[in-house]
Amino acid sequence: MGTLVRTRITVMFEEPFRIALYERESGGKYEVCKITFGAEPKDSEVHEFLLRNHKHLTFSPEIEAAAVEERRLNPKRMQREAKKATEVRPLGTKAQQALKLQQEQRKLERKTHSREQKEEQAERKFELRQEKKKQKHKGH
Repeated sequence: MGTLVRTRITVMFEEPFRIALYERESGGKYEVCKITFGAEPKDSEVHEFLLRNHKHLTFSPEIEAAAVEERRLNPKRMQREAKKATEVRPLGTKAQQALKLQQEQRKLERKTHSREQKEEQAERKFELRQEKKKQKHKGH
């Protein structure tokens, strides 16, 4: 038997764009990906986007997910929960944590990359100065 994978997509308005939170949970791990759309996308457009770009989406690092017990719900309760889920709410705490972790990782990557570029630039300048000194010393 394979691992159960749960996914949920929530589309919301975050000034000035529509964003989609694509959450997935499998094997006790939780990941989230933030997708930015321009205008409000239709369900079919979101589905088509996910089919075309699923491999290219960058998910946050995995965090532990609380175990959720699967149970049969009363139809009225299910209706209330569906209504509650469609209300506009801020990002869930799990999603916020995962996105924040992803943002911090990217920030660190950018810092290390820019530091390496600065060091390479300084090395090039040093080599150029040394070359000029040699040329000047030779009298050319």
